Amino acid sequence: MSERKPIRSWLTDMDGVLIHEGVPVPGADAFIKKLRESERPFLVLTNNSIYTPRDLHARLTRMGLEVPVDSIWTSALATAKFLDTQHPGGSAYVIGEAGLTTALHDAGYILTDVDPDFVILGETRTYSFESLTKAIRLINEGARFIATNPDNTGPSPQGALPATGSVAALITKATGKEPYFIGKPNPLMMRTGLNAIGAHSETSAMIGDRMDTDILAGLEAGMETFLVLTGLTTTADIDRFPFRPTNVVDSIADIVDLV
Repeated sequence: MSERKPIRSWLTDMDGVLIHEGVPVPGADAFIKKLRESERPFLVLTNNSIYTPRDLHARLTRMGLEVPVDSIWTSALATAKFLDTQHPGGSAYVIGEAGLTTALHDAGYILTDVDPDFVILGETRTYSFESLTKAIRLINEGARFIATNPDNTGPSPQGALPATGSVAALITKATGKEPYFIGKPNPLMMRTGLNAIGAHSETSAMIGDRMDTDILAGLEAGMETFLVLTGLTTTADIDRFPFRPTNVVDSIADIVDLV
């Protein structure tokens, strides 16, 4: 294999890398601080579409992590960017929270349940039978089906929660239509993020705690990858996958000196 070029830009997952169950991972503050001091382009990525970048900025600030709003990239923003390039000025029926609806409004989309161009499924803690039924009927009537991310479950202090991927499977079962998933591991989310900060995959790295989303997305986008063991993946899990991360480290603290 040819030797990779030096890393000039960093993309990192949030949950499981920088924070875990609402608490900063040791070393996360030093990593962010060094990135900002070095003025290297970076993004904090999340497949969660519930929150706006401003919401996440405030949440991280309260934890002592100073991440600028412009350095936060969500699956909601990636979804809005995709739709703006594919079908600008369109309409959508949306199941989701402010992170998704705000991103779509900012992209010039009309949110409606009357003959929409798309049904867009995002993350929410209040999925309702009524909204799912409406989505199913609209898809059956011709609306195209988009989902922000394929995660089947999400974390909570009480245990796993059903997430977008699980709800999308329900809609698919009822309609026979598979959604197009925008978030990780779709490399589209990584490439639009790289474009947003003017970075190139050959000189960028992706840090994540999940093999099936973070590492796979980084790999398919052509980036160097770092798997941290502070989230969902253990060293025993790695060999279950037919691909490997470029690097495996205990935590984000082990990457600080590489910035």
